Amino acid sequence: MIGGLYSLSVALSNTFVNIYLWKQQSDYMTIAIYNLSIVIAQPIVFIIAGRWAKQVDRIIVLRLGVFSLSIFYLVVLLLGKLAVQYVIILGVLLGIGFGFYWLAFNVLTFEITEPETRDLFNGFFGLLGSFAGMIGPFLAGWLITKLEGMKGYTLIFGISLGLFVVAIILSFFLKRRSAEGKFKLMNVLRWSEITRNWKRILLANFAQGLREGSFAFLIFIWIYIAAGTELALGTFSLVTSAISFVVYYLAGRFISQKYRIKSILAGALLLSLSVWIIAFHLTFTKLMIYGVVISIAFPILMVPFISMTYDIIGKAKHAAEWRIEYVVGRELFLNAGRIISILLFMALITFFEEKKSLPYFIIALGNAQLLLYFIIRKIKL
Repeated sequence: MIGGLYSLSVALSNTFVNIYLWKQQSDYMTIAIYNLSIVIAQPIVFIIAGRWAKQVDRIIVLRLGVFSLSIFYLVVLLLGKLAVQYVIILGVLLGIGFGFYWLAFNVLTFEITEPETRDLFNGFFGLLGSFAGMIGPFLAGWLITKLEGMKGYTLIFGISLGLFVVAIILSFFLKRRSAEGKFKLMNVLRWSEITRNWKRILLANFAQGLREGSFAFLIFIWIYIAAGTELALGTFSLVTSAISFVVYYLAGRFISQKYRIKSILAGALLLSLSVWIIAFHLTFTKLMIYGVVISIAFPILMVPFISMTYDIIGKAKHAAEWRIEYVVGRELFLNAGRIISILLFMALITFFEEKKSLPYFIIALGNAQLLLYFIIRKIKL
């Protein structure tokens, strides 16, 4: 329920924060700085959250994450049209919220699932995310379009704030899960001592971050530019999330351990091919086709990949004692990929002509999931 509320709140508002800032100042660099602030703050907070989860309580860390996200939306509401002047502060606030929330959520996921139930759990959680992605952005886009000026943005940010408050209340019904021992992050990152399988998972997460870093905001800005209305963003999310909803269900039900590598390859190939649709001459129709393809590809790649990650952590050295450290290590590599991605994008728009260089940039990043496949293809459990 908490994961569903989180997904709905983020689906309602997070997509539109980038557009909200874009409407105030139509500048790629501003949006890139905002997103870079998020992915720099996130790994720092992951380390802090990991230490607190080990020494205090995972549920308190989860609650801190939801509380920080509530503060973010409250600040956005208070700043209004001044938000574009404080993109670094906003990015850091969101990164803090994401860091605390996802550390606790990932550790709890590892603790409450077994190898036999992980694909089902990840598939079901993907269903919740897809359902939120269907109704959230479409409702938000419709409200923003119907209400004058920035009133729609104020309303959806307010709704997101309310949903996070409900999530905080629900968190008090979770049983506290304390841990013991010291936080020893370097024990799971020291390259000469960690297992080959764990090295591959870390590098695969870095590859995943390379695509996510820039694509996370570029696609939605391009949809807004191509269509000129927030309702188009809502329509895009409605269609793609509806397809993901079905594919996540099928992936959770039918992708067994035996077929994980083949499933990841199929998803990676689809994602690699998808970027050619939008690389040259962007239109809203092409972006919709791209959205359909990735909404099929991501579930069949991510459900087995996430399950494989947790299985390898479960079999890793001192897994019971160092499970929090393993989760933090994974997130550090994932966010390192995101940081590199956004820095490359910022360098590109600074030193090269955007229209000529962007197509080749997204083609290069669009193949990151193929790199992920080649890294993990030899993993045997």
